[in-house]
Amino acid sequence: MIRDNQSYFNRLHIVMDGVVTGLSYALAWAVWFLSPFSTTTPGLTAYPARTYFSALYFIIPLYLILYAVFHLYDSRRVSRIRNELLEILRANVIGAIGCIVVFFLTEMNDFSKGFLALFFIVNTIATCGAHYFMRWVLYRIRRSGRNLKHVLCIGYSRAAEAYIDRILSNGQWGYVCHGILDDHVPRGTVYKGVKVLGDIDNLQYILPENKLDEIAITLPLSDYDRLEELVAECEKSGVHTKFIPDYVSLFPSKPYTEDLQGLTCINIRYVPLTNSWNIFIKRVGDIIGSLLCIIVFSPIMLFAAVGTKLTSKGPIIYRQERIGLHSRPFTMYKFRTMVVQSAEEEKKGWTTRNDSRVTKFGEFLRKHSIDEMPQFFNVLTGSMSLVGPRPERPQFVEKFKEEIPRYMVKHQVRPGITGWAQVNGYRGDTSIRKRIEYDLYYIENWSVGFDFRILFLTVFKGFTNKNAY
Repeated sequence: MIRDNQSYFNRLHIVMDGVVTGLSYALAWAVWFLSPFSTTTPGLTAYPARTYFSALYFIIPLYLILYAVFHLYDSRRVSRIRNELLEILRANVIGAIGCIVVFFLTEMNDFSKGFLALFFIVNTIATCGAHYFMRWVLYRIRRSGRNLKHVLCIGYSRAAEAYIDRILSNGQWGYVCHGILDDHVPRGTVYKGVKVLGDIDNLQYILPENKLDEIAITLPLSDYDRLEELVAECEKSGVHTKFIPDYVSLFPSKPYTEDLQGLTCINIRYVPLTNSWNIFIKRVGDIIGSLLCIIVFSPIMLFAAVGTKLTSKGPIIYRQERIGLHSRPFTMYKFRTMVVQSAEEEKKGWTTRNDSRVTKFGEFLRKHSIDEMPQFFNVLTGSMSLVGPRPERPQFVEKFKEEIPRYMVKHQVRPGITGWAQVNGYRGDTSIRKRIEYDLYYIENWSVGFDFRILFLTVFKGFTNKNAY
């Protein structure tokens, strides 16, 4: 069973990291002092080798303690490798700073700072490589049917299905779900190869067999009155127990908690762009970015303006009311791509493929997203952002907020010219539900880096799009 192997793997990890740190130190010393390009000689113009290597009695324990502090020896079965590599980098940065401080305090000021910098680089690369290799080995072992974690779900619900979906799509985790216990779904019901084994009361016969590594409580909302009883029964058996709430339609992808003097408070939604500093950073980026775009794309906008004027009657700029930040209406600018219509005709619906209202030149502008460029001025004035959920017209907002759960959450941030949904193909006449799903992911996971990623993808995916009519 997996719990019999966990301590073995932890010890192996610690030994591996200690050896890698020592070898990295020796390699860095050899390169720094013994290479043909070295300008120092141990024992003459630098501390002797014995002094340098005696520091390993302090350095190796320091790094192992830091790795433990950064949870590198916890089970990382379901975590992403990039998170583990980032923790290694953080630990090594603190380790390097710690070494410099200790050598300064012990008056060993002649300890080569260049050597320490080289050791930091070599050790970071080597440790990352070792941890990546260890993951690869464990993945191969699990693919062969060993080092598996045996789990059982209690309760058939949306949470149970989502849990099973993730287990099946991540074979590297080594999870095996042996079945589901539920009082309402008939025995023998199968979801993607996982069967309902019987009623929840059968748990009292399964637990004593001691063949499970983990119990996942995935009760539907209607059965939450049994939650306390089941947790007590599972913990009494000593089996690791986790609770997966059936709140998929309510919780964000990364809910966060607050400690109210010992009382855990789960916030339904975390929006990074409600933070004043984040708002300021994004706004500064929008101002600089929109000014640059106006300057860079001014020849294209001039071409679009002249072309629109010469190919059809009506104004060059089309103004339309959209709903933006805090559900407030604003006027959005676009190059006109349709024949002039009455207000009632405009409300009939959005553009579809081969729409007769779109002019030939307008079709070209839409296909290459040139019609959206006047919105750089919306960004400059603050009604829009370069990146964010696309704004909708008032009549569609009224319709969708009643039909699509969490639709109005998108109005907690400024609407954007491009967004996570758009670079993933959900633009124009596509699924509104999928668009909102991507918008919510962006809202809950916003970062400056995420914005740059979307802008980068927009260059390759946003200017020409098959769904833009």
